[in-house]
Amino acid sequence: MKSILLHIHDDDAANSRLQAACDLARACDAHVQCVQVTPMPDLVAADVYGGAAYAPTIAAELHEIDERFRASVQARLVREDIAWDWRQMEGDAVSGLLSAARLADVIVATLPEPGRNGTGDPLRIVADLTLGGRTPVLAVPQAAKGIAVTGRALVAWDGSPEASAALRAAVPLLRLADAVDILTIEEAEKAEFPATAGPEYLARHGIKADVHSWPRKGRAVEDALQDAIVDRCASWVVMGAFGHSRWRELMFGGVTRAMLRDARIPLLLAH
Repeated sequence: MKSILLHIHDDDAANSRLQAACDLARACDAHVQCVQVTPMPDLVAADVYGGAAYAPTIAAELHEIDERFRASVQARLVREDIAWDWRQMEGDAVSGLLSAARLADVIVATLPEPGRNGTGDPLRIVADLTLGGRTPVLAVPQAAKGIAVTGRALVAWDGSPEASAALRAAVPLLRLADAVDILTIEEAEKAEFPATAGPEYLARHGIKADVHSWPRKGRAVEDALQDAIVDRCASWVVMGAFGHSRWRELMFGGVTRAMLRDARIPLLLAH
């Protein structure tokens, strides 16, 4: 991975996102593209009470806030000694990031802590970024201190198109990991490819992986996966996202939704 897109936003997880992007950049000798999207108030379309007159003032204040944050982040980036540039945009965060990510190898975004609803909370955009584009997303839990790229990587494998896309995207990082575990959950839905397909693919890229068939024991798949993450002392996880439709996941639950809510280590996601 040589081009890392970092979501820049003044929230309580800004430092953890930045640290994860820097960790990736140093491990891969990569370039970080910082993308800051300033939301613009849409007051012109509904001008019943003359709100459009305030739009320039509000826009100026938002830009001033973002410029102050930009100065602080850039000062930190200079100290990090990595290659980076800055792109300022206006509009919707998801649309802006996806537009900027067309030639990025990965997007770094945050998984907000569950149950919080404060002004400093990170935007809940990981699912939209994963589904909305073709660039894999490194979803960093809000409390994370970065990503240990050279630690132990765990690949959640079920042979699905989503899992296959995530595995392909992860190859540059898996080459750097000290150990790679490919995990299948017993009694889960029948995989489209056998469990051996994943390690065989990685072997062709010179990556050795250990295969584990993890007992489900009547639990939800996501609970078995979380158990395996703890048992294997994984530093980060590779997994496909939204194998079922997002509507079905929202209505009935699903592995992706549960992991986005409960993950404690970074997730490399692809759809």
